[in-house]
Amino acid sequence: MLKHLLCLVALLLTACTAQAKQPNIVYIMVDDMGYADIGAFGSKAIQTPNLDKLAANGMAFTDAYAGCTVCAPTRSTLMTGYHMGHAYMRLNTGGVPIRDEDVTVAEVLKAAGYRTGGFGKWGIGDIGTPGVPEKQGFDTFFGYYHQIHAHKFYPDYLVRNSKKVQLPGNENVYNMHKGAGPVPRIDPATGTVTQFTQDLIFKEMKQFIRDAAKSGEPFFCYAPWTPPHSEYKLPEEDPAWQLYKDKPWKNDAKVHAAFCSMVDRHAGETLALLKELGVADNTIVFFTSDNGASKRFEGTLDSSGPLRGFKRDMHEGGLRTPLIVAWPGKIRPGSTSSLPTYSPDVMPTLAALAGEQAQAAVPDDIDGLSILPTLLGQGEQQVHDHLYWEWQRYIWSERELDPTGLQQAVRKGKWKAVKMGSDKPMFLYDLESDLGEQNDLSSKHPDIAKQMADLMQSSRTEMQPQAEPEMPKGKKYR
Repeated sequence: MLKHLLCLVALLLTACTAQAKQPNIVYIMVDDMGYADIGAFGSKAIQTPNLDKLAANGMAFTDAYAGCTVCAPTRSTLMTGYHMGHAYMRLNTGGVPIRDEDVTVAEVLKAAGYRTGGFGKWGIGDIGTPGVPEKQGFDTFFGYYHQIHAHKFYPDYLVRNSKKVQLPGNENVYNMHKGAGPVPRIDPATGTVTQFTQDLIFKEMKQFIRDAAKSGEPFFCYAPWTPPHSEYKLPEEDPAWQLYKDKPWKNDAKVHAAFCSMVDRHAGETLALLKELGVADNTIVFFTSDNGASKRFEGTLDSSGPLRGFKRDMHEGGLRTPLIVAWPGKIRPGSTSSLPTYSPDVMPTLAALAGEQAQAAVPDDIDGLSILPTLLGQGEQQVHDHLYWEWQRYIWSERELDPTGLQQAVRKGKWKAVKMGSDKPMFLYDLESDLGEQNDLSSKHPDIAKQMADLMQSSRTEMQPQAEPEMPKGKKYR
């Protein structure tokens, strides 16, 4: 009898330990993928079978948003949990760093014992600044630190923990191959092998996952991949290019489509690797984009779908993004959610997944809310009173902010207000009846328009002074 009781206790303890085991987290955020660039979100032109399957096996969010309409500010909101009215780092010049005192998602997860790795485009702290990822909670980061560096898929080097990793073979790519299109694997002028950065970044990411899985430690794999951001160059031999090279489209559209199919393939390979390593059931996978499509590609890809606008504006096409989350046995397959959520929600959500130590490390005043109750279908889901965005344009020729360039947007329930400049009028839209934001209702609903205008003022503090770090002569990044 005693033996049976001891066995029962052991089984219960094992079950409790398994239940309490921290999940691995893979967070894939691609660059400039439009809301309708995935089949599961309406694409008819781009093949994304792995992401469609991910949505079928998990939850698709119809009302998910980036933290901003451009790259670096979104990364700032994602990493710190503050929306654009409160985040320190708000410019999109490429190298303005977050601060030492800023707490990041990686630091929160490190507090709970996670191994942390990042692979792709950092964009919120160049080499030699306090914002570099290895000073912000990452054990390792491989890719680009300054986002203008990330405009090149065939650069001279990438960066690993602030050390440059040279990429011989890429010296003649930009002299030999102008405009959008394929690049041969062997440079015909020199006979050297060209090196495409997404392949290198993805290879290193897979090795991180293998090593972390072998160690038995919970891991956070942050994958801010650069495609489908321009420049539109990719390997001629890549299977994704072969899918679209004969389409009657312009080259930039063909490469954008190929990039989307490429990241779909890499997402599929990531899922297969998790399964191969035996950690798939204890790994939650997120897939999203950092803002809307860089171009609408109307008539070919229709990347923004029914949404108005695209990257760099405050309409839905610039802010609303695909979001898919899957976790075998935890998230109901084929489910959808219309919960409005955005990048600042990442920190509290991942902290809730990681447990009490991570939650204790989250600053008390962040703007984000955990969406874990929605993902698991358990508990009460807190809902944002409103979502807020802003971005101030930068005049590159003058190296200064555009004094009238502050764009703002607020969503509260079904209502969306957009102001495309500090000297521009504010427009009011009902997203339930007008997803394409075509009908301004500010004159019909002046009370709601005033409420939204007040929220635009009350949701922000003045942006603190920001500056690019000093650059080597003639260079845009270090």
